[in-house]
Amino acid sequence: MKTVIQKPGRLLLTGLCLLFVLFAHAQQGPWPAVKKETKPWTRWWWIGSAVNEQNLASSLNILGQAGFGGVEIAPIYGAMGYESQYVPFLSPRWMELLRYTVARAGKRQMGVDLTTGTGWPFGGPQVTKAYAASRFIIQRYQLTAGTPFIQQIRINDAKQEGAVLEALMAYHGGVATSLIEMVDKDGTLHWSPPGGQWELYALFDGRTLQQVKRAAPGGEGYTLDHLSAEALPVYLHRFDTAFKDKAPGVRSFYNDSYEVYNADWTPGFLTAFKKRRGYDLSTYLRELSSDDSTDLVARVKSDYRETMSELLLENFTRPWTRWSHGYRSLSKNQAHGSPGNLLDLYGAVDIPECETYGSTYFPIPGLRRDSADIRNVDPDPVMLKFASSAGHVEGHPLISCETFTWLTEHFKTSLSQCKPEVEQAFLAGVNHVFYHGNTFSPPEVPWPGWLFYASVNFVPTNSFWPHLPGLNEYITRVQSVLQSGTPDNELLVYWPVYDTWNRTKGRDMSLNVHGIDEWLHPTAFYKHVKELLKAGYSLDFISDAQLARAGVSREKAAGGISLSGYKVIVIPKTKLMPVTTLQQILRLAEEGSTIVLEALPEDVPGLRALDQRRKALKTLLASLRFSAGENGLQVVQLGKGRLVLADGIEKALLQLGVSREELTDKGLKFIRRKEQQTTWYYLVNHTPEKIEGYVPLNKAEGRAIMLDPQTGRTGKALSRDSAGRAYIKLQLLPGEAMIVHTGKGVQATADWKYLDGPEAPVRLSGAWQLTFNNGGPFIPASRQLEQLRPWTSLEDTAANAYSGSGTYTTTFTLAKKDAGEYVLDLGKVHESARVWVNGQDAGMLWSIPFRARIGQYLKGGDNEIRIEVANLMANRIRYMDQHKVSWRRYHEINFVNINYTPFDAAGWMVQPSGLAGPVTITRYP
Repeated sequence: MKTVIQKPGRLLLTGLCLLFVLFAHAQQGPWPAVKKETKPWTRWWWIGSAVNEQNLASSLNILGQAGFGGVEIAPIYGAMGYESQYVPFLSPRWMELLRYTVARAGKRQMGVDLTTGTGWPFGGPQVTKAYAASRFIIQRYQLTAGTPFIQQIRINDAKQEGAVLEALMAYHGGVATSLIEMVDKDGTLHWSPPGGQWELYALFDGRTLQQVKRAAPGGEGYTLDHLSAEALPVYLHRFDTAFKDKAPGVRSFYNDSYEVYNADWTPGFLTAFKKRRGYDLSTYLRELSSDDSTDLVARVKSDYRETMSELLLENFTRPWTRWSHGYRSLSKNQAHGSPGNLLDLYGAVDIPECETYGSTYFPIPGLRRDSADIRNVDPDPVMLKFASSAGHVEGHPLISCETFTWLTEHFKTSLSQCKPEVEQAFLAGVNHVFYHGNTFSPPEVPWPGWLFYASVNFVPTNSFWPHLPGLNEYITRVQSVLQSGTPDNELLVYWPVYDTWNRTKGRDMSLNVHGIDEWLHPTAFYKHVKELLKAGYSLDFISDAQLARAGVSREKAAGGISLSGYKVIVIPKTKLMPVTTLQQILRLAEEGSTIVLEALPEDVPGLRALDQRRKALKTLLASLRFSAGENGLQVVQLGKGRLVLADGIEKALLQLGVSREELTDKGLKFIRRKEQQTTWYYLVNHTPEKIEGYVPLNKAEGRAIMLDPQTGRTGKALSRDSAGRAYIKLQLLPGEAMIVHTGKGVQATADWKYLDGPEAPVRLSGAWQLTFNNGGPFIPASRQLEQLRPWTSLEDTAANAYSGSGTYTTTFTLAKKDAGEYVLDLGKVHESARVWVNGQDAGMLWSIPFRARIGQYLKGGDNEIRIEVANLMANRIRYMDQHKVSWRRYHEINFVNINYTPFDAAGWMVQPSGLAGPVTITRYP
């Protein structure tokens, strides 16, 4: 049956068409130029490094054709049955394959990054126990005067044989006595207490004994001691030997998230601590090993954690970056999880990289989020901003992100679910996305090929692969904008890390994504950052060390930081602040900065010379002669700038004339970039409602161009002025994004075509032809559908097991094609689509809302619409597990589900697949 479309009031229409036409890989006109960094990259797992030149070339071609700009090689454990094809890491043959990959990728204008190791974290066969990750072990003994002490001061744990005794303290009341010189090599103690009951604390330099996780053949061994200045050169020497003093040609060397468990020590820590903190830590072994909620315990542990942070920065991150530069490569580092100041660690590398782990709830209608298929971890944009802030403050142009890690359960992630998650990363300052990820798999490996256990599996065997270019091109468009110019953030927020370190619980403090409920969420810093972002302010974070190198001038000295782009430095309520930090804040005010403090710091951190430093802080604070300003503000002028004391930060900013972007009142999210005399706005609607109307943009000036990152369409926006402010007309459905480019240098273009005054939607209600192709394990029979429905509702066992593409085709009659635009709405899609109208490719509809402008493809009379729908891999995997078809056989972790238990899909429900509709066409005059 054919649907007839007439003017409103007559018989309506049937059929389907697509949201947009794929944009050319070389963007033109208003869009910035495309280069390999503007495209998404992917982590590329080499399973067992069982690769060869022919398959590498083929895989790179496939990735390039899908729209990837580069790969990040990560060798990991191997697949069972392919041991004879393993290539040992850094062997001569492995190096041949690496250099071939770099050359082949270069011919495709693709880049290559390389993890400086296998699996994670750094480690391997070159790491002996002497250079392995260390931990301190404290053993306690009781001594009584007059009672012989017959125990030997030796490590009790047999696994820690060889652990060196580094300190031995005896405590009696308030007396602490060092006994390290009174112990023989065999552990015999030559000391008797003068009287009373004594407690001995013995500190041993032990080892975590952690092995490299998910190591590749040739990469097995102990994890590296990242705090040791001697360990890193030993570790890197193996690479130097393999490289033979010839740069391998990789764009950057990469370090994965810091997952060095219980590594809270290094040989020489006591010496380094005394040099840096000014007192002997061994005197406070009792406090170091205590969780008592006392001020002394907190201060000792704060000093201990600060020392760890400095050692990690100075003995690992910086020298590793210098080593990377020696091979004409960049450094790329995930600092989160480290026991250190994240801002300093991220800022010390060329490309700071954050990570999205888990799934976020977005109130976008129709966006699937099954609680059984997600982890109990929500990616927090504030956490992502530690990486982007460090990059922005230090002037690094690229902020990367390991994206989509454990987004959902295996085989159940749609491209539509990926979109808002990556948008959240963009809004947090990311502009260089890495997928997690793609697994190299030889063509002879049966479906689904080799897969990695914590991945969304962006692989050619995934049913959505034919539609993946839609997501990739969207990311490319957005990143081409977010890599243009420089960040445009008006606020700089101080991160009071000493308040975080000043805790009595535990030893080292790993600032990881799984612990933010403890170390981040309860803080005043987090509360204000969330409130300021919601209110419409753009901001970055800054550390104590970065403040010390900062200046107000646009011209920064070597190693310095320019704060000229920021209007205000915000100091949230801070209990503990070093005197030197307060001095730097006052210096910046004298140079011309405006500093807004929620409250004055109460105390200094740490234990060294505590009374002296407290007195210095009190003197500094007393020198600040605040006077009453307007609306309750307390102000002190210092040189060219000022300090403002206010209990309400947002209120103070408004009184100081620092405007917020009011567009957030409508629920819009945004990020800005400035480029010469123009400003780029990236706007996203994650609300459940359509946002339509004139929206104020603080930086709107001159011409404003709209650029649709979903389709590539561009046009001059409608604008108007009111009370000296510019307003831009926007129309954004839930799940849509828009880019606005405004300023004197914006080039002219045709007017944007707004969709106003819609006529009644016409439903394509005729018969549909459904055919299947490019899938398995079976190809269901083609059939005629009297009404539109998913193929999993056909009561066909072959269709229920099928993963791949199905094509829905129908015809309709358009009595007359009038002027204006026609918009196709696919309704409910499981899970992505590509549309042809009258044989013309109308593009990919890969995300919510599944809508497209199709007027240019329609004609008066008969029209045909063909919709290719791709489902997910889930149903085929379910079938294979139900029928005991072997597909997962890996060494090491093998294959686990999202809860890290053995994977088994046999009990899954059938995942809805196909086109549910309703499919409608709406005309706009």
